[in-house]
This record gives sequence, C-alpha cells and structure tokens, in this order.
Amino acid sequence: MTAFAPLLGLLEEVPDHRRAEGKVYQLAHVLLFSILAIVSGGNSYRSIVTFIEMHRLRLNEVFGLTWRRAPAHTAIRYILQGLDCEAVEAAFRGHAKLLQAAHAKPDGGSLAIDGKTLRGSFDAFRDRAAAHLLGMFATDTALVLAHSEVDEKSNEIPAAQALLAELGLAGHLVTLDALHCQRKPSSSPQRPAPT
Repeated sequence: MTAFAPLLGLLEEVPDHRRAEGKVYQLAHVLLFSILAIVSGGNSYRSIVTFIEMHRLRLNEVFGLTWRRAPAHTAIRYILQGLDCEAVEAAFRGHAKLLQAAHAKPDGGSLAIDGKTLRGSFDAFRDRAAAHLLGMFATDTALVLAHSEVDEKSNEIPAAQALLAELGLAGHLVTLDALHCQRKPSSSPQRPAPT
C-alpha cells in the first residue's frame, strides 16, 4: 500500500456527500479503485464494479479492507456523481505536485498548456455544449499537473491566464498554442468579418 499511501491520503480529504449512517464503502477507497479501473481500461460504472470484484481479495489484503463484494454500479454512480469536483482536482494536483517534486530533472523541463474537448460530453438533452478542458503537462516527467475547465461562453485564453496565475509558475518555460499570441486577448473568440 505504500505506493498508494500519498494518493489515498489526499483522496481522504475529499468531502463525502453521503450520510454518515450505513457507509459500507469508504470514499477514498472507492475513488482510488475507480481510478485504477479507469487506468486499466474501464470506461463505465459497471467496468469499475467488474475491476473491483475481480481484484477484491487482493485489494482487501493490500489495503486492510474486509469488503465481501464490490459496490453496485448504482452505488458507484451515486458516489461519483455527487463529488465536489474542485476537491477532487485539488487532490489530483496535490498528488501530481508530489510526483513532480520526486521525479523532476535537476535542470527542469518546460510546461505545456493545451485545451481539449472531451469526447462524449455534449448533452443535447440538457442543452450543454461539449466540455472543454485545459491541461498543464510537465515535459520532463510526462505528468499532467493540473486541469481547468474552459467556460462555455469563453475560450482558452482567459482560462490559461487564470491557470498560470493560480499555480504561480514564475520562472518556468510554458508553451501554448498560437491562439495565445494575441496582443489584446478577448474573453470571447472573434470571428472575421464576412467578405
């Protein structure tokens, strides 16, 4: 468990939205096992349950648990959908910071910021555009250090500026797309006038 202890400790700081009574499955363990399932190729609540059930005995042994079965997929969905996203991001950033400090090269590397639209995040029923995230990547360790959601009515420029200010990266070389080379960045994309 020692390899997972730092991450598990950070996940224990994520607030649990469930009532105190009848909690069979600890939030930090559910989150950690969900992460392991997704890293192993899982892409649904049922695949997380399958991962936990297949590895339950080993997980019990390594983490000192006494789970008799994996949580139901509906329980996993309820737990994950009720999470405080900012607290989860803080846990990921804390873990990435620990890994970066332990494995960064002495001369340091550059940081790259790039935006991506999440496949499958468009929701026509709720009239929601596809989610667009910025990711900060450390080139020397190949770690994603942070994520930030781009507001639906904005673009990457103000989101990247806010992310840089939030993380305090003075003295680091940061690369961005050419989109960020505008002299007067606006909060919304400018369209060229029709000709």
